[in-house]
Amino acid sequence: MNRKIALLDLIFYVGLPLLIWNQGRELIGDYPAMLLSTVPGFIYTLYRFWHERRVNITGIFIITTLLIGTSLDLLAGSAEKMLWYQVYFGFAIAGFHAIFLLIRKPLALYFAVDFVSLQGFDPAESKILFNQPPIFKWFQRIQLLFVVRGVTLAFLKMWLLQKYGIDGYEAMLIYLRVAGWIFGGMIMGMFFYTSIPIQKYLQSNDMQQQQKSLER
Repeated sequence: MNRKIALLDLIFYVGLPLLIWNQGRELIGDYPAMLLSTVPGFIYTLYRFWHERRVNITGIFIITTLLIGTSLDLLAGSAEKMLWYQVYFGFAIAGFHAIFLLIRKPLALYFAVDFVSLQGFDPAESKILFNQPPIFKWFQRIQLLFVVRGVTLAFLKMWLLQKYGIDGYEAMLIYLRVAGWIFGGMIMGMFFYTSIPIQKYLQSNDMQQQQKSLER
């Protein structure tokens, strides 16, 4: 992970929210302070979206989940309800990923197509390549990891909420961010690993074409 991005993540997703929560809850109350603590992360995510120009399936997914999550926070009306809404939304996103896993349309594949298209590769050709069986199965595994991540983070937040209530908000910010980084590293590693089966497939395909040319 880029060190600058990691530092900015730490500042906007953990540091500033903790500062706003600790300084604001006594002044303006738990719910307003908790709501305000989500603002730095919201603005930072929008900036990353604009800066990386993710006008594709990946970008649409990120901005949609961000808007839905923010809307639920605004509708909650209390700090505790806001946290429970986040738990339910976490399970909902995990279920959403599970549906695409079951119908064999892994979002991980489309995210990869978006990524390589930014590197100058043709999206249509990349999609055909990634759907080849030796490669496709790896995107299914990444999609499964998306499901596991969503369920794990939602259960972790639910457990912390049940054990500590809203007083455990600080622990939630820290533990969930660390867990998110761990899963993020695993997912990123698997995305990078797909380059190995892709190279093997391309080499095998080239050898078959050369053999056919010799037979002619």
